[in-house]
Amino acid sequence: MTQPISYHNPVLLKETVDGLNINPSGIYVDVTFGGGGHSREILSRLGPEGRLFAFDQDIDALENAIEDERFTLINQNFGYMKRFLRLHGIKEVDGILADLGVSSHQFDEASRGFSTRFDARLDMRMNQEQDLDAVVVVNDYEEEDLVRLFKEYGELRIAPKLARKIIAARQDDQITTVDQLKKICEPLVPERIHHKIMAQVFQAIRIEVNKEMEVLYDFLRQSEEVLKVGGRLSVISYHSLEDRPVKRFMRNGLFEGEPEKDVFGRSSVPFKKVGKLIIPSPEEIKVNNRARSAKLRIAEKIERE
Repeated sequence: MTQPISYHNPVLLKETVDGLNINPSGIYVDVTFGGGGHSREILSRLGPEGRLFAFDQDIDALENAIEDERFTLINQNFGYMKRFLRLHGIKEVDGILADLGVSSHQFDEASRGFSTRFDARLDMRMNQEQDLDAVVVVNDYEEEDLVRLFKEYGELRIAPKLARKIIAARQDDQITTVDQLKKICEPLVPERIHHKIMAQVFQAIRIEVNKEMEVLYDFLRQSEEVLKVGGRLSVISYHSLEDRPVKRFMRNGLFEGEPEKDVFGRSSVPFKKVGKLIIPSPEEIKVNNRARSAKLRIAEKIERE
């Protein structure tokens, strides 16, 4: 039997699953299965009638599949949640959990090219079947596209300079490895903030490769459609690019602007916030460093007026 792949300790495990307010006979979705920690906790609270569907596009995650007749693991991007739930005969669910970002397994597996710690091929694909990877982004994107992604997804002031550096370097030789990219960045980055800036550079490329923001927006819109009234949405984000749309969507069902109001000044929104923003305790961060930037938000679907 294949040994399960070590992923990571699930972040805010109890708080995230508590937020779903589990109905033992309900139907739940974990859209970021990974090592299965959150899924196992949900299953422990479900009765024999309950069901759990989990999504993960990373083929490595299939090694962690749970042997339980109430559980179904779907090897797909969670941007297709609604479609694949329909294929399984599910139109409405009682709760949805998302733990966004990259798993520790993906960061720790050198060959995946997610981390600045190892020299490896620039890959960064969560779905290893897709053609677009970090090598394609760095070598084939036009200068203005590189500037856009470093500005938007990396929030980097050096975006224009960095894009020009990359364009110049790739005239001489294709940029294919982590170390090559780091060397290109080095002259633009002061030593004292080198690690932070490199993390932002890699984050920007990774988000582009995996279309993470588009997927997040699609997922949030589908959550409103798939959740029953009274159903819960529990989302952990790790940086402001993820947290902002989650916060806005839970507040008013939009990513920008404010909802329209009726003649009485009331606005029709799809969710109500449940509790306050939850962050990990110092004790959890000590045990699990990945948790340090985690933010958990919980919302409940309500009847639109």
